[in-house]
Amino acid sequence: MHRINWLRAAVLGANDGIISTASLMLGVAASDASHHAILIAGLAGLIAGAMSMAAGEYVSVQAQSDTEQADIACERQELEEDPAAEHRELTAIYVSRGLKHDLASEVAAQLSAHDALATHAREELGITKLGTAQPIQAAWTSALSFASGALLPLLVAVITPTAFLQPLVAASSLVGLIILGGLASRAGGASMVRGSLRVAFWGVAAMVATSLIGWAFGTAV
Repeated sequence: MHRINWLRAAVLGANDGIISTASLMLGVAASDASHHAILIAGLAGLIAGAMSMAAGEYVSVQAQSDTEQADIACERQELEEDPAAEHRELTAIYVSRGLKHDLASEVAAQLSAHDALATHAREELGITKLGTAQPIQAAWTSALSFASGALLPLLVAVITPTAFLQPLVAASSLVGLIILGGLASRAGGASMVRGSLRVAFWGVAAMVATSLIGWAFGTAV
């Protein structure tokens, strides 16, 4: 759980970086575009994607943070206006979890004496320091991880002749996705095989779809 703030953004960013950049270049390549045009498309996709990921993560996580802060402000006000009612509310929570009433009341009193606001935020709202939203961290993590992932297919395209670009970009991206999925699953304590297959499936689907679109429209034009 202590990894969740950065792990989600990092995995999403790197995964999206590989898939979207590789798919974009494969789609452009399938339209019989020049090697230079393919590289420009990949570089533009890297920059645009990194900025988009940063902006999207910041806005969404900031909205979550704003909601958390508003809830905490309400809780602070309630503690100031009617601490007895808040004590009863906290006691009821502990009773519902299996404590007898007298013990629950004593636990509520001692925890509230230590840090009433943190206790009520944790027990009533489910907000802890561990899970508190961090918009800046999420934005930078997403942008950097996207750019890191996007560099894989882009660098492969740079050093690969046009004739072999599509299979090598697709293969290297697939390997990268498999490794990424496995590492992410391991970091999260889940099955590496399942995580790798899950990421690989969606990566292949995206690359095939964009390649077909590039081929169809390139042929038509």
